[in-house]
Amino acid sequence: MALMTYAQAAVLALQHEMQSDANVVVLGEDVGRGGIFGQYKGLQQQFGEQRVIDTPISESAILGAGVGMALAGLRPVVEMRVVDFALCAMDEIVNQAAKNRFMFGGQGRVPLVMRMPIGIWDASAAQHSQSLESWFAHMPGLVVVCPGTPQDNYGLLRAALASGDPVIYMEHKTLWGVEGDVDSACTVPLGRAKTLREGNHLTLVSWSRQLQTCAAACERLAQEGVNVDLIDLRTIWPWDRDTVLASCARTGRLLVVHEAVQAAGFGAEIAATAAEVTGCRVKRLGAPRVPVGYAPVLEAQSRIHTEGVIAAARAVLK
Repeated sequence: MALMTYAQAAVLALQHEMQSDANVVVLGEDVGRGGIFGQYKGLQQQFGEQRVIDTPISESAILGAGVGMALAGLRPVVEMRVVDFALCAMDEIVNQAAKNRFMFGGQGRVPLVMRMPIGIWDASAAQHSQSLESWFAHMPGLVVVCPGTPQDNYGLLRAALASGDPVIYMEHKTLWGVEGDVDSACTVPLGRAKTLREGNHLTLVSWSRQLQTCAAACERLAQEGVNVDLIDLRTIWPWDRDTVLASCARTGRLLVVHEAVQAAGFGAEIAATAAEVTGCRVKRLGAPRVPVGYAPVLEAQSRIHTEGVIAAARAVLK
């Protein structure tokens, strides 16, 4: 067990995978100097330029190369810097990586991890602040992961590399410096949620950076006598239906919170499934359907705040 940041946990995970398997390679812009968030710090110095590969500024070329490497037997980790830039490589993601295994009857596998940092990044405006996990959850053939803690960033990154399928790996930009204990012997399986606190009045489901906001709201609600079952989904697809639905059946109420735009966000899938299966009351809380503004007063309109979570929880509890 060691105390480290979210970024350091990712470096440690890659270090362990690269030491144990020579087929694990990294490619992307600025990975040689450690990445813009330090999530590759020291790896090129340790493993060399043939395994930690700096690329030109062309997202479609980077991801296309990654898909080809994966089909040839390597296990590439492709860095997109921020999810917004991955939009330049959607054909490679959606039509190539996601569909290859199906279209070729399982003869080809694409064990590719695509790292796409998500979320509002202070004063980064509309083209660097998006959360697009629901886009990729909609695509058959893709696994979608959103780790919210250093421990999960370590364990889920290793699990993603071991899965054998293309994984959209979404780390929140404001979590890189967050510290936490990391047990390198602890495995974190894909598709398994984690219950962070237990309660019988309300099920609260979230992921990534919003877990911090939800945890603060739960503390406030506990002071009012409201005990919340707080669930970190961790993997968006496949999502842990069993854990969520069991909680909803017990509490009878569900609130899903995410930083992504509420309209057509993944919270709608969770809410609809819970309502259909358990008949529980449901409510969603996400960002308004507007681009994230550059000015602080506009940016604040797209953020989910503790007071908003508390108000939504009270509404569904009535």
